[in-house]
Parts: sequence; structure tokens; C-alpha cells
Amino acid sequence: MKKPLQLTVNGELRQIFVETWYSLLDTLRDELHLTGVKKGCDEGDCGACTVFLDGKPVTSCMVLAHNARNSNVTTIEGLGSVEALHPVQQAFVDYGGLQCGFCIPGLIMSGAALLDRNPDPTEEEVRIAIGGNLCRCTGYSKVVQAILAAAETARSR
Repeated sequence: MKKPLQLTVNGELRQIFVETWYSLLDTLRDELHLTGVKKGCDEGDCGACTVFLDGKPVTSCMVLAHNARNSNVTTIEGLGSVEALHPVQQAFVDYGGLQCGFCIPGLIMSGAALLDRNPDPTEEEVRIAIGGNLCRCTGYSKVVQAILAAAETARSR
């Protein structure tokens, strides 16, 4: 049975009806049509579904939607815009941190969360921060390079 749920997603207050057993991931994808959030393992292991919940990165497949009631959720769609990409998004483009695209939203969200906490990370800190994100295509080198470049760009502003 669907129950009312209110949460703010990418700065917009949303009021929807959702099954009590729906995950935040399923709600974002199936009810709100935010398909940048990817469904990978559905067990919290791959990081493809990473979003910010009240400013902290979480694997949205492991959060019941109703547990996010009255919270602020930011997805890859809300991190930046086409006109003004987030520095991590722009760095992924500039440094070739993109391959098939499936894991990229989660990697970008993890990188952005790291830079929010630590604007001057070391390469090791970047690798640790993205350690919960699995990627079959990139080999991570360009991803790490992109996050470090985004940090440098942010510091030089």
C-alpha cells in the first residue's frame, strides 16, 4: 500500500505516494524519473546509486524511501547543470574519466563528497573515497586524475 512521502529532491519539494518497501533508489528512478541514479548491484556494494542524503553520500539502494522523509536528496542531476557543470563533472569531461557511463554518476558524487569534506586530497585519499564505487571500464586512473584536477580548479578560484 502506497503512503505519502515528502522530500526535497535537487532543491524541489516533492510529495508523492510510495510503497513502504520501496528503496530511495527505486523511488528516484521509477517514481521521479531521475535515471542518472543507476541500479547496479541493489545491495550497496557497487556505488552506482550514490546520492547525497542531507549532504552525506549514501547508496540509495540501501535506504528505504520513507526513511528519507523530509530529507534533502541530491542526485547527479542536481549536482550541476548543463550550463554550469559541477567542477567534478567538468573534470571528468576534461580528463576523460568517462567510459560507458554506468558507474560515472556514483563516482562523481563520491568525488564531490570528498571535495566537500577535504578540498585538498592526496591521490591516496581520492582512491579511498571512491573505493566503494566499482567500475569495469576506466581502470580508475583517469577518474582519480579528474577528481584531483577538480580539487586544483576549486582551490585556484
